[in-house]
Amino acid sequence: MTTPATVPDRARGVVAPALAGRMFRMERYLPPPDLAAFIEHVWIVEWDLRGQPPFVQRTLPYPSVHVAFDRVRSGVFGVVTGAFDYTLQGAGTVCGLKFRPGTFRAFLGRPLHTISDQVLPLSAVFGWDDAAAVGAVLGAPGDAAMVDAAGALLRTRLGIQLPTADPQVERIAAILRTVETTPGLTRVEALAAAAGLGVRSLQRLFGEYVGVSPKWVIRRFRLHEAADRLAQGGELDLSALALDLGYVDQAHFTSDFRRLVGQAPGRYRDKAQAVSAPSPDRTADSESNPAHSRTDPSVPPP
Repeated sequence: MTTPATVPDRARGVVAPALAGRMFRMERYLPPPDLAAFIEHVWIVEWDLRGQPPFVQRTLPYPSVHVAFDRVRSGVFGVVTGAFDYTLQGAGTVCGLKFRPGTFRAFLGRPLHTISDQVLPLSAVFGWDDAAAVGAVLGAPGDAAMVDAAGALLRTRLGIQLPTADPQVERIAAILRTVETTPGLTRVEALAAAAGLGVRSLQRLFGEYVGVSPKWVIRRFRLHEAADRLAQGGELDLSALALDLGYVDQAHFTSDFRRLVGQAPGRYRDKAQAVSAPSPDRTADSESNPAHSRTDPSVPPP
């Protein structure tokens, strides 16, 4: 069985990535070509914390719907508007499909804002038997087999009713690329102008296809950028960072960051630097427990 290609870019949205990398393994795989129109990537998380306290991992979700195959918490996850906390304990594996923003509207059959901050049973959207679907994916031997099993399940749904191509999906993809690649873009009016839409039309488009508002997307991408830069360490001028991200001052940036991440930016940076420092114990843990060793730490989205 051929191992699928991995996603080349570093994952963003994980809180304290250096610490996360010690606690679990995560891989992100590109989808099979026939599913790439709908799926951004397939993710697999594996951990072994037997004999250790539970570990709570926080993430800052993207504006995407996820289908998670999890023996504890499987389902269709609408966009999470706050932070997402997941408790890892004992040993386990989770596999998930991250849908491209906008594409899940065709599967759901109604506006995406109706499932934001909700978790639906797999059967409610796909008609699968939940336990059987989870068993088929997580019972597969190894990452490549799990990716194949998850893809096969989705193909059964596509075989029953293939969603029609929707030009709004590519329009949304272009708008999101604009937000992500333009750090100075901080206002909905500017984004609407760049997209060639009125503000109300942009808001309706996002409510229907994305599940959150354009303002939420802009702010979330800016906080992703902040968390990523702070986690990389180094001396950062927090006032300058706040201005770079479009905040009027450092106080507003600190308030938003603390509310979502759970720590002030300076404290988060200092803790990231301390955890990233090499130690003999870290090397020993990685060699003795492969589930704690990885090169691209992240977390089970959403």
